[in-house]
Amino acid sequence: MRFSLSAILLSIGLAPRISALTYHGADFSSLINLENSGRTYHDSATSSTKFETILAAHGTNLARIRIWTSTNNADYSLTYGLGLAKRAAAAGMAIYLDMHYSDTWADPGHQAIPAGWPTDLAGLNTKIFTYTQSVVAAFVAQGTPATFIEIGNEINDGFLWPTGQISVNGYSPLSQMMHSAVNGARSASSTIKTVVHLANGWDAGGVSSFYNQIFIAGEFALADVDVMGMSLSTPPVQGRCDCVRPGFSFYPFYGTGATLSALQSSLQAMVTKYGKNVMVVETDWPATCSGVALSEPSIAISAAGQQQWVLDIKNVLAGLSGSHGIGIIYWEPGWVGNAGLGSSCADALLVDSSGNTRTSIAMFSADM
Repeated sequence: MRFSLSAILLSIGLAPRISALTYHGADFSSLINLENSGRTYHDSATSSTKFETILAAHGTNLARIRIWTSTNNADYSLTYGLGLAKRAAAAGMAIYLDMHYSDTWADPGHQAIPAGWPTDLAGLNTKIFTYTQSVVAAFVAQGTPATFIEIGNEINDGFLWPTGQISVNGYSPLSQMMHSAVNGARSASSTIKTVVHLANGWDAGGVSSFYNQIFIAGEFALADVDVMGMSLSTPPVQGRCDCVRPGFSFYPFYGTGATLSALQSSLQAMVTKYGKNVMVVETDWPATCSGVALSEPSIAISAAGQQQWVLDIKNVLAGLSGSHGIGIIYWEPGWVGNAGLGSSCADALLVDSSGNTRTSIAMFSADM
């Protein structure tokens, strides 16, 4: 029999803390594209049709916005991101920039150098500094300064391949470019917090191996990191314009190893060793799903289960020593038309196919 983490903690005398985390986040980067296709949203509690307003009314205080190097607004360009940030900030949310450093999806299996960028290490070090600096400065200039910036999306094997690919060139090129990116961000904003985002945050061995080798004297340093961000797993993405899916991410769909207990062990080990704050920057749970082995089968496949999953993650983060667990981000809660969000489950959204909110929209205030 399987139990939720809350039950496990109680059984060993460690009752989960009930205080709320600082950041209750949502990545709703697809919103403007969806609206341009005619999508609308409805919430009986707020009588609003603006999705960012609905999210904010239910407790969302952090908007994660992906930024691609593409200049096409349909491909999450800087201009697109600025427009979404303006709306999110007007709704009262802080801004979190998810830098893909690619013209398309970046993830552990795909990290292509943008068209027109140099491919040598010296050229890329200069380019990633100036590009990151210019992006951060643009958000400052329009009055929506970012609170967080993610230095690459799910960079378990590096970014800007093949130059920064760990499995090809080792850690040093990646370490240098990450340091350059951090310097670029901090040169444009003295308050921005940097996030290193790995997939499979539950995999203590993989996470530990990355951090044991990425810090190199004169290159990327522990002082360059403000937050360790985790994803739980990285599936192939279906239904995303023939693309693939991009803190720590934590998903239940893609392997039974992504358990809450494994997440707790992995994150606590990082907190103990490095003393950094931690966020789960991507997660989902299905409202509808069949024929898929989920990592926590005791949690219901339903709107109520969506809330329980997030509550259990909150309890993991709240239980980390030193109050280092600071937030959760639910990935794409309103992407109608791609409801499975890359998984083999039918629907992991917090809205139905008509854009009406489910009861699980309450997770941002009740469960984070």
